[in-house]
Amino acid sequence: MDKSNESDSTNRGNLRQPTRVFKKSSPNGKITVYLGKRDFVDHITNVDPIDGVVLVDPDYVKGRKVFGHVLAAFRYGREDLDVLGLTFRKDLYIASEQIYPVGNIRTPTRLQERLIKKLGPNAIPFYFELPPHCPASVTLQPAAGDTGKPCGVDYEFKAFVGDTAEDKPHKRNSIRLAIRKIMYAPKKEEVQPSVEVFKEFVMSPNKLYLEASLDKELYYHGESISVNVHIANNSNRTVKKVKVCVRQFADICLFSTAQYKCTVAELESEDGCPVGPGFTLSKVYTVKPTLHNNKDKRGLALDGQLKHEDTNLASSTIVSNPSQKENLGIIVKYKVKVKLCLGALGGELTAELPFILMHPKPEEEVIPPSNNVTTSTGVDDNGVRVDNLIELDEDGPAVPSHDEDIIFEDFARLRLKAENPQCTSTESTH
Repeated sequence: MDKSNESDSTNRGNLRQPTRVFKKSSPNGKITVYLGKRDFVDHITNVDPIDGVVLVDPDYVKGRKVFGHVLAAFRYGREDLDVLGLTFRKDLYIASEQIYPVGNIRTPTRLQERLIKKLGPNAIPFYFELPPHCPASVTLQPAAGDTGKPCGVDYEFKAFVGDTAEDKPHKRNSIRLAIRKIMYAPKKEEVQPSVEVFKEFVMSPNKLYLEASLDKELYYHGESISVNVHIANNSNRTVKKVKVCVRQFADICLFSTAQYKCTVAELESEDGCPVGPGFTLSKVYTVKPTLHNNKDKRGLALDGQLKHEDTNLASSTIVSNPSQKENLGIIVKYKVKVKLCLGALGGELTAELPFILMHPKPEEEVIPPSNNVTTSTGVDDNGVRVDNLIELDEDGPAVPSHDEDIIFEDFARLRLKAENPQCTSTESTH
């Protein structure tokens, strides 16, 4: 390698990693919102703040103001069913503040300082804090043909120009961004769930025993679940086959309690069967709950990003304060169900094992530094290419002024398609 190439490689290695910043402009281009992220993590004791800047055109705003608004809402009916001003939604959390002219003066975050330095004095910082125990973002998968916003809990950040915070925003000078509140798997001692059940029969001196266990309690999305099953048949009946399934339970916490139940993984095995009187069977069954095989099930709880290609099953809800359940909107739980089938006359024996399904806390993303401008454009639902993502260089040796290291990407993603409904719903009124 010659000295010039070696020098270029050294300079590239000295550059710090860029920082991703999402941006979106109003239709008339007079205000633009910059956000450092769209996913805000709940750490149980606190939630990541929603901070960024709004780039304002002072000549357009003139004597008016710019307001920011964060809303967490639970929609329990399809948007297309809203009639006569009656909406099937409940606001779970709402916060509003004046962004411009500057109302509350607070020390800018490091991200805001860098954005103001890059964008100029018309970039006005904003800062919202979500309280603990706010609901997580969850979407219930709609059926084919459903239109409008689906049921679920969603978060929205909105910025608009108006005279008061109660003004109805005009589409031309307002911005709406869908954001998510998520929670990563907590650090906790591993507990191995296990259960023992038995069944007695008429005219049988002894019982049929079933023992089931999981290798751990906490699983990450995409992991396979190993289910250990031991059968001791001391009865006079015969076990014909074994069924193992993973079921998702979505409790809808509103004026009454409704529950959606969806089977997200299952298998049926006759290996080692029949298990006759006096025999035993020990076997490990493997199931893997994923969204890939469940895209046709209405009412399935997803992780609140229906329009994204990387949507997955909803994570388990961690309820730290049981008295706050009604404010959580939707509570998601998972169980492994083991069923022994004994034929038409023998009935069945079942056992359930609850477990937690969540995302691991991600490692810090490492992006190889580059001196080149990288552009990535997406396509929205109408096929229009839109630029919505910007990357800033970190502190340290600066990227040359003619080389801004900016990436633009569409804010919209492809919508997943749902087909035939295959979930059951049960209701009970308090």
